[in-house]
Amino acid sequence: MYFTVNGAPSYFYTGGKPYDPAKPTVVMIHGVLNDHSVWGLQSRYLAHHGWNVLAVDLPGHCRSAGEAPSSVEEAADFITALLDTAGVQRAALVGHSWGSLIALETASRLKARISHLVLVGTAWPMKVSQSLLDAALNEPEKALKMINVFSRSTLAAPPSSLGPGTWVYGSSLALGRRVLASNKAVNVFHRGFQACDRYANGEQAVAQISCPVLFLLGTQDQMTLAKSAQGLIAKARETGKKVEVVELAVGHHQMTETPDETLAAIQGFLGA
Repeated sequence: MYFTVNGAPSYFYTGGKPYDPAKPTVVMIHGVLNDHSVWGLQSRYLAHHGWNVLAVDLPGHCRSAGEAPSSVEEAADFITALLDTAGVQRAALVGHSWGSLIALETASRLKARISHLVLVGTAWPMKVSQSLLDAALNEPEKALKMINVFSRSTLAAPPSSLGPGTWVYGSSLALGRRVLASNKAVNVFHRGFQACDRYANGEQAVAQISCPVLFLLGTQDQMTLAKSAQGLIAKARETGKKVEVVELAVGHHQMTETPDETLAAIQGFLGA
């Protein structure tokens, strides 16, 4: 479905159920060079078990128009505007990678308006090497293959959320190419990585949230190492937040490589 957010048509996948603002709402936010489809299994399950699901295409990505965010803060502005436009008074936020930083920043601003915060494959600082930034800008196909190798715990994953026999690595390459090609004006690959690299408010943001937080990490993640989330976890605990940490023996794409385990962790945390 579409909402007009900040003057631009913005696409949200509802998990196959009509949008109903009276239900509890979960907003799912993708990472760099992804779109709403990475939440396939998790969004459908929640939508069919009492939740109102809004899995976003961020502005300038795939089905959403508008200017692609150049910072975590700009993307958080968009999520806030979405909640206002959709008439959502309170929501859970689930974000992956770059999306986890966007969810964190949004939760820090909206405080009690956010009921739960799920950070999948998160880290802070989320630094990106200069070589990868340069490749994303100048040799995007090379960079796309690099990150898909780094993001995977195996190139021969078992049947995934996309269905038995799915080639997870190949499908991720295809998705990345599609997202990159969807915006002719801006290289959303480089812009998204740059936003991750420059985000400086992580520690302050996690101290300001007022909701429970789940850190869902991959022990074999080479993009956002599990140890790189420990500062955020410690700060959240230090400031009295209810914190849950789940580590899966997987790489950076928990949603497609371990879809059932990822869903179970989110489901349990949300009480869905």
